[in-house]
Amino acid sequence: MRDAARPFDVTAPATPRIERVLSPFRTFTSTAAASGILLFAATVVALIWANSPWRDSYTDLWASKLSIQAGEYGLEMTLSHWINDGLMVVFFFVVGLEIKREVLVGELASLRQAALPIVAAFGGAVVPAGIYLALNAGTNAERGWGVPMATDIAFALGVLAIVGSRVPIGLKVFLTALAIVDDLIAVLVIAFAYTESVAWEYLLGGLAVLALAFVLNWLHVIRPVAYAFLGVVMWLMFVKSGVHATIAGVLMAIAIPARTRIDTVEFLNRGRSLLADFEAASAPGSSILTNKDHQSALYELETTTEQAQSPMQRLEHVLHPWVAFLIVPLFALANAGVALDERIGEALTGPIGLGVILGLLIGKQVGITLTALVMTRFGLASLPEGVTMRHIYAVSWIAGIGFTMSLFVAELAFTDEVHLATIKTGVLVASTIAGLVGFVLMRLVARPGATE
Repeated sequence: MRDAARPFDVTAPATPRIERVLSPFRTFTSTAAASGILLFAATVVALIWANSPWRDSYTDLWASKLSIQAGEYGLEMTLSHWINDGLMVVFFFVVGLEIKREVLVGELASLRQAALPIVAAFGGAVVPAGIYLALNAGTNAERGWGVPMATDIAFALGVLAIVGSRVPIGLKVFLTALAIVDDLIAVLVIAFAYTESVAWEYLLGGLAVLALAFVLNWLHVIRPVAYAFLGVVMWLMFVKSGVHATIAGVLMAIAIPARTRIDTVEFLNRGRSLLADFEAASAPGSSILTNKDHQSALYELETTTEQAQSPMQRLEHVLHPWVAFLIVPLFALANAGVALDERIGEALTGPIGLGVILGLLIGKQVGITLTALVMTRFGLASLPEGVTMRHIYAVSWIAGIGFTMSLFVAELAFTDEVHLATIKTGVLVASTIAGLVGFVLMRLVARPGATE
């Protein structure tokens, strides 16, 4: 017998076919290690392809030209450059959003809280660069000093995720904050060390567009489409300016509003009122498709929800899956394919490859562990709860996974194909060793009963 208090039965509809099809994919993408797994798969495919009998098709594909034309104005680049200078702008935009969030409300919000990962990140960047320069200073390969400075956040967090729940949450927070500061350092290195000539008229034009974005922020404009339009214009200006276009992504991220239009109390009041209106409009046999009161309440609820979210958080939430599961793997597919015949020998014995390998493996260990030890011993910072120096040392190995950012800097540093292939091989070798050793060490220190 139907409950008289309910005007009609609400029967849960059968799960749509598309939901059943997408369910395994959603389960995979919801895991912390998923993006690292996909990135690893793209790297393996690139290496197999570049070392197969079809290696010429790999080179030809990424060297193919694509152009966008609007009247007499146009932009032509290779497919590889469209990925590195175009799609990777979105990657750097998300990096910028993450940096801004951490500075405002995250682990970098207070100096005391941020001191340890900030100093550790600088130590983990300066020492590897110093090792590389010690082996290559005065040669035509010294421009590669920025390559071993970076940490790949997707791979690094993926390793911790594979170790499992035994990893202290404080260690995950520390590694995330360290990797974000590491990304900021890499952005500064790209901006100042790998910009050779500047077309000031285009740069000033791009900065003027950025200023306009800040004005929109000040006016409380929260529509992402407005910032998207300005972002594209700014990107075009930076492409023409000589300053690497990915810097435009980081700068535009800083201009994205972090405020909301309504606070928590107002959202709750509006939401309850609108849900009450929706319920009052319900009738037996009614359908949302035909009930105008339902549609009006839903539209208002959607608007209210948007006003309670900051554009910064909304954009990061929307773009992160695209970056993690499409853009970065595509970047790896386009850039990780190197011929491994004689390159392995050169990478293991030559100063270029050794500079990268020793920088990522030894430099990261020394830089991160030593600075963390000094900071804690002198009382300048404290380790996160449940974290020991053994954990920090294991993380210093994991931070030696340079990959995405290292490959990106390598593309900026070298145009010579021989040097580029050697340095990429060094990155792949070092990142593989760092990931495997870091995983083993983390398993050992995270086991039950392990103490400092």
